[in-house]
Amino acid sequence: MDNSQVVKELNTFLEGNYMAILSYERYIQHVADPDVKKVLQDIQQEHKQHAIKVAERIQNLGGVPADDAGIQGGMVEFMNRFKKATDDPNFILQDALKGEEKGIHISEKMVRGDLDPESLTLVKEILNEDRNHLDQLNHYVH
Repeated sequence: MDNSQVVKELNTFLEGNYMAILSYERYIQHVADPDVKKVLQDIQQEHKQHAIKVAERIQNLGGVPADDAGIQGGMVEFMNRFKKATDDPNFILQDALKGEEKGIHISEKMVRGDLDPESLTLVKEILNEDRNHLDQLNHYVH
């Protein structure tokens, strides 16, 4: 198996985690409810841990990990600046849910590609943790 293709796919996955980290930062800045803020912070921390694990895997394959959300992430962040800023925790939670669902869906498509067994296992473990984020967020949606 060609490591360069695996590294490329893992970097795309890594950029998605960076996009999630940035999105959660925006959510955290706009929410006042301490319980909601805590769950958002916990999920953001998990995405940071995921990014570290994926970056290490890329390095172990001889690649150079992405260090930001990439062009697509930059475009998403640019568009998010035009979204109406709100302090409504329910809106924030629903937006976070949509983002997690979209990220999981895109990542599931990606893992159908050319990942080696160890990388595939890592991505699947991360996606399972991301699915847990959906449960955490749904718990607080009213």
